[in-house]
Amino acid sequence: MDRFFGLSANNTTARTEALAGVTTFLTMAYILVVNPSIMAAAGIDPGAAFVATCLAAAIGSALMGLLANYPIAMAPGMGLNAYFAFGVVGAMGVPWQVALGAVFLGGVLFFLVSVLRIREWLIGGIPLSLKLGIAAGIGAFLGLIGLKNLGLVVDHPATLVGMGRFTAPVLLGCAGLVLIAALSARRVPGAVLLGILLTAAAGIPLGLTEFKGIVAPPPSLAPTFLQLDLAGALQLGLLGIVFTFFLVDLLDNTGTLIATTHRAGLMRPDGTVPRLGRALLADSGGAMIGATLGTSTTVSYIESAAGIQQGGRTGLTALVVALCFLGALFLAPLAASVPAFATAPALVFVAALMAQALRGLDWEDETEYLPAILTMLAMPFTFSIATGIGLGFVAYAAIKALAGRAGEVHGAVWLLAALCVAKFALG
Repeated sequence: MDRFFGLSANNTTARTEALAGVTTFLTMAYILVVNPSIMAAAGIDPGAAFVATCLAAAIGSALMGLLANYPIAMAPGMGLNAYFAFGVVGAMGVPWQVALGAVFLGGVLFFLVSVLRIREWLIGGIPLSLKLGIAAGIGAFLGLIGLKNLGLVVDHPATLVGMGRFTAPVLLGCAGLVLIAALSARRVPGAVLLGILLTAAAGIPLGLTEFKGIVAPPPSLAPTFLQLDLAGALQLGLLGIVFTFFLVDLLDNTGTLIATTHRAGLMRPDGTVPRLGRALLADSGGAMIGATLGTSTTVSYIESAAGIQQGGRTGLTALVVALCFLGALFLAPLAASVPAFATAPALVFVAALMAQALRGLDWEDETEYLPAILTMLAMPFTFSIATGIGLGFVAYAAIKALAGRAGEVHGAVWLLAALCVAKFALG
């Protein structure tokens, strides 16, 4: 174990890695409750979605630990799952089987980019400002869905959106959001998960939460296993969705790798990430495997930073996370007991965390911050992550060109902007 993971070389021990793995699992275990509820909104059997979430997280985390030897865990990504359920399936009317096919094909594109070694050109060509805008925009999209599920935001015929009524579930959800924020501020491990469970428990005496138990054999995966429709996803009108899953997956994973490897002291002095190819292969493999199991895109989790803070430095940490998710397979009744008003605060809290990306913008340069802000605003207000990304690339290239700074636009951005213009033109 010491030789395989390089424990001594990374100045760590098996015990430290195990503690780090458990810490990371606790900080991201909320996905076990949240993701099945989001997948259920797309018409997917919640029991099967729970099993798919556990297995996708376990397999993805194991791949990251064994292939790349990084202390980074994986699971279905927040934001992408909302785009899958509410944007693609809900708003566009795409069957969830076809949407899973699009997720798989996005993972295939990701895999090809990693294998063909054009990743540096593509990743390096996308400006930091657009990466930050996309991250914040996905957070805003997630926040809108969270507020809607909470009942705090409702549709309005005159103003598009308005405030909902403060019913008991809405008040409990608001209290849950405050509780999660307070626990997080106190650095309580698993603050989001603990906040969800306490909010759900508060609804039991009010008759708002139906307790269904804690431990039971895992539900059947049959309703979703290998149900993806690749032929449907290859239709011309859906290629934009495939591209969106691919691009967001690429940017999300790259950003997480950069942030976590820097925090762990694993980044090279020149700012490059060692074993980047292996890490991206693990990411793309996780996305494809997740789609075959029946869940949205699997990504690296920024919550891995909690385990790194605990001392995790090698893939053994990720392997421990994988084992924890396998053990969680037997907690399906507990996950099924959690109502929407208890999971909605988690969406809003994660949205707030993702908004921190805006701090990195250059607020003195309009050609940088304006496309990023446009990207962020377009995602929730058009209810489409794909539209926000497209408008961001087009705006960045156009503003730079008209400002006489076309030379600052990388070839990758010109290519992506042209593809987005064609997509908008074709509808």
